[in-house]
Amino acid sequence: MKKYYFTSESVTEGHPDKLADLISDSILDECLRQDNNSRVAVETFVSGNTVTIAGQITTTAEINVEKIVRETIKTVGYDNENIDMNYKNCKINIEITKQSPDIAMGVDTGGAGDQGIMFGYASDETENYMPYAINMAHKLAKRLAEVRKNGIISYLRPDGKVQVTVEYIDDKPSRIENILISAQHNENIEQDVLKNDIIEKVIKEIIPSNMMDNNTKIYINPTGRFVIGGPLGDTGLTGRKIIVDTYGGYSRHGGGAFSGKDASKVDRAAAYMLRHIAKNIVANGLANKCELQISYAIGMREPLSIYINTFGTGKKSDEELVDLIKSKFDLTPNGIIEYLKLKEPIYTQTTNYGHFGKSNLSWEKIIKLG
Repeated sequence: MKKYYFTSESVTEGHPDKLADLISDSILDECLRQDNNSRVAVETFVSGNTVTIAGQITTTAEINVEKIVRETIKTVGYDNENIDMNYKNCKINIEITKQSPDIAMGVDTGGAGDQGIMFGYASDETENYMPYAINMAHKLAKRLAEVRKNGIISYLRPDGKVQVTVEYIDDKPSRIENILISAQHNENIEQDVLKNDIIEKVIKEIIPSNMMDNNTKIYINPTGRFVIGGPLGDTGLTGRKIIVDTYGGYSRHGGGAFSGKDASKVDRAAAYMLRHIAKNIVANGLANKCELQISYAIGMREPLSIYINTFGTGKKSDEELVDLIKSKFDLTPNGIIEYLKLKEPIYTQTTNYGHFGKSNLSWEKIIKLG
């Protein structure tokens, strides 16, 4: 019997890094809503009660960046500069230019918007073909936001983090070893009340009872207090939660961030495509788990390399599976964009609680292979 423990984390939409991601993706979506050929590479930095937007946008869309920023912060729930941030009076700095013509000349002809390596992964250990630990962490983080917004735990604030450790036996999830939740809250809330509310209204609503036992350890706000939060407690920056965005550390990551980038950037588009392919290899019974890697050169259409690893679970050889991928899918940037319909304003749906595992997204669709 082989036993080991694996931990993944997720964060709420009020986490400073995720607030930055959501602002960037909200700007991207508004550009695509008006002009689906928009080229966008926008990053957001939040600190205290100040937001800075920087990057490159080439579009015919007429967008009010300040309005988008304030509406996004309001949606997340930040309205108090004394403990986190206030959408009404935060300072907004905007530093946006157009895409470099040196990059555009390669992208305009259908080439990749940058060089880089991307990974995709899928496993049969959950119903949505995601690793179990990150799947549970996302569900808990999303539930934290739901109980706050719906008034079920009305004293919570937007910032929060979740960590789940899973015990594996013979590579299968057996039980949950521990759960760590840090949830921002209003002042003067007794910690015993907060802990009980989160256990009863968050954890027990999400975690299957057969995955917890008397040895499962639960930690709620280990410091004993979490009032100062959001950008006042910690700075936030677009692209700093790429492991939360993908597979919780269970698969490798090429290093490129997703949010704020249109689909001509293969950092985003190719990672979505590889998730689609890996998921379908597993869903079609060709392997129990699958990791893919692809590489591109800036301005070039075809990928430089494709790599697959089925961890000894493949029903076909790796070489046969690579041949199947090449025959079935157009892996040029334009081919990916067209196949997954990536010029639509869909990206704020992806920002929080993982870019993978959500059934409404095109790259999560299951198709027949072979």
